[in-house]
This record gives sequence, structure tokens and C-alpha cells, in this order.
Amino acid sequence: MIGELEIPANHLERATPLVTGYLLGYIAGMPLLGRVSDRFGRRIVIHVCLAAFAIGSIVSAVALDLAPLVAGRALQGLAGGALLPVTMALAADLFAAERRAVVLGWVGAAQELGAVLGPLAGAGIAALVGWRGIFWINVPLAVLAALAVHFALPSEAPRRAVRVDFLGGGLLAVALALFTVGLYNPEPEDSVLPTWGPLAIAAGLAVLALFALQQRRSPVRLLDPDGVRWRPYAACLTASAAAGAVLMVTLVDTQLLAQTLLGLDSAGGALLLMWFLVGLPIGAVAGGVLASRYGERAPALAGFAAAAAAYAWIADAVPDVGLGLAFAGAALGLTIAPLSSASLRAVPEDRHGTAAALAVVARMMGMLIGVAALTSWSLHRFQESTADLDTPLPFGISETEFLERQEVYLEAIDRALAAQYADVFTAAAFICLAGAAASVALPGRARVTSAV
Repeated sequence: MIGELEIPANHLERATPLVTGYLLGYIAGMPLLGRVSDRFGRRIVIHVCLAAFAIGSIVSAVALDLAPLVAGRALQGLAGGALLPVTMALAADLFAAERRAVVLGWVGAAQELGAVLGPLAGAGIAALVGWRGIFWINVPLAVLAALAVHFALPSEAPRRAVRVDFLGGGLLAVALALFTVGLYNPEPEDSVLPTWGPLAIAAGLAVLALFALQQRRSPVRLLDPDGVRWRPYAACLTASAAAGAVLMVTLVDTQLLAQTLLGLDSAGGALLLMWFLVGLPIGAVAGGVLASRYGERAPALAGFAAAAAAYAWIADAVPDVGLGLAFAGAALGLTIAPLSSASLRAVPEDRHGTAAALAVVARMMGMLIGVAALTSWSLHRFQESTADLDTPLPFGISETEFLERQEVYLEAIDRALAAQYADVFTAAAFICLAGAAASVALPGRARVTSAV
């Protein structure tokens, strides 16, 4: 993309909107579209989102300039972002509560499996037909998905006529968009936040305060509080944010570790990360089965506790992190279905779409905050620890002495890198412990009562 759009190598920041545009659409529109699915039904919203995703793909495929490509990516993000929470809410609609966690485990496994296979398939398609082919192939896939939804899902009964808080949804979308822009840093090695980050975050906080005021005074709210069990739902949002932070830190820092400390290329980094990504869907299925039998609290607690142990192991084992990553992926995957199920159990059925969307948003915001804070902090630590190292130069000394100094220098760099990544994964372990603490408030096993 960068080469065809003639983005100069010394101004790669111009390509940043390709990422932030998708993230903006993905995160910002999710709560409102979740609420729209509560009002108008899951099937119609899924159809509309699939159509919008196909249109966004076409716009991206034919784009000749950066602006229409960013617009197409933003539309893809907006449509794609709604599909996960609406699918979660659909699972709650179609399956009884005692079977819901198992189904959500399979939904989470499919999502994580897509995260594993998607980049590999995309790389293969791009190698064969170019990057535009990645977008073109989305069109028939969206059509097939729409046909599957149309014929596989039962017709929905008319829903109770309720008003949708479009103003509140719009305010929350603007706030989330500002947070996304402020937290996404294309150059984390220079600073924790981008230059525009503090201003964007401050503006986001101001809009969020306005959203809170509007929700307090408006007779129509994005998430009607009546009937919501706030203690387990707030715990679910907190634990979801923790899981998202650890997930994104792992995705980013494993690649960095592979390409710096281990000297691998991007393909080698992807193979190392595969240990983690393969464990996620396995853990997701297991978490669904366990949550259906023992309630959401036990598997979520076990998953976060095991993940904390895994990240402590990884921090101690750097750079031999493969098995630790597999363990961490399976443990973190164990929390996916319990958190999804808990978010739906805590709210009335007519608000499942909104509740699922907010849980996914919490996870995404955790991802952004986690990668902005931990990765940038660790890079700063590395720069501080290597600031006093003298780079050996082959002038005025013999070749043997230069090679000896170079070896000492490279060993010091490797030690600093190993310490940097150990700090990151240690911090990830503590975040997992925070997720475990939040999981204590999740629902336990539902009591089954029988009539006498």
C-alpha cells in the first residue's frame, strides 16, 4: 500500500490513518449498533453490517489515493466492529442460559482462530494478486455470510418498540474515537503518547463527561440501568479491559522480542507468536464448557491466575518464551467465554446487544491503553539502561580489540533487551492478577430449583 500510494519512507506517519481509521470505526460505533440490534433485531443488523463491510472493501480496493482508502477502512471497521457483540447477543437469544457459555466459547474460539488464519491468508493473497485482492475477496465472503445468516437464522419475533438514544450513542462514539486517536501511537519508541495524544485524550474526557451528564438527564438512555446487576457487570468490564491489555501487549511485544533480541524477521516473529495464538481458541472452548458447568467466576479466576503464572514464567525465561506463550494463550483464552457470558447474564434480555458491545469496547480500550503504556514505558527503560554504553568504533585500535569491544557492547544490549521484555511480561502478570481480583465479583454457578 505504502509503495503504491507513494508515501515516502521518511514520512511513514502519513500511513497511520490506515490503522486508526479502521480502529475508529471498529470501536466508536459498537455501543450504538449494539443498541440498534436490541431495537430492530440481530439479523437485520448483521445483514446491514455485512453489506457495509462489502461496500467498504470495494471502496478500499478501488482507491487510488489515501483519503478514499482510509474512508473504506473506516467503514469496514464500523461494520466489522458490530458483528462480534451482535453475534454474542444472538447466541444469548438462541440458546438457554445453561448452554450459552459453551456457544460463546465456540464464538470466541472462531474469533481467535480468525486472528490466527487471517494474517496468513492475507499475506498469501497479497503475494498472489496484490493487496487489493485482499479487499476484493471480502465481497463474495460477505455475500456468503449474508446468505448463511438469512437461511440459518430463524425469523425474529417483533420487538417491543423502544427508542434508541442516538444522541448518547453519538457522544460516546465521539469520546471513544478521541481516545483511540490519542492512545494509538505509531512511534512508541519516541514517547508514551503521540504529540497530539494529550489533547485528544483531554477532549475525549470532556465529551465523556458530557455523555455522562446527558445519560443522567435524558429519559432515553443508551443502556437503561433498570434491572442491570451493576456489580458483576462492572467486574466484567474491568476484567475485559485487563484481558485486552495483556492480549495486545503480548501481540506487540512478542514480535518486538523476536525481531530485536532473537534477530528473527517478521515471518519468524509471526511463527513465535503462533504459540500464543494457537492456545487462545483452545482455551476459549474449554472456558465455555467450564463456565456452563461451574458458572463464570471459577473459570475466569482460574484463567487469569494461570495467565499470571504463565507471564511470570515468560518473564523469567526470556528469550525462551515459546512454551510460556502457549500456556499464556490457553489461560487467557479460558477467560473469553466466562466474561462474555457474565456480561449477558448481568443485564435484561432486551439489552444484550448493548451490554455485549460495551464489554467488547472495554476490551479494546484495554488493548489501546495497555500497548500505549507498557510498550512505550519498556522502550524508555531500554533507552535509559543503554544511555551510558559507548558504541565501539574501529578507529585507533586493532581489529582484535574492536571485535572484543563490539562483543561486550552487543552482550550489554542483549541484557538490556532481555530485562526490558522481562519487565513487560512481569507487568502483564500483575494485570492478570487485577483481572482475577475483578473476576471474584462474577456470577457463580446458577442454582437449579425444582418444584415439589
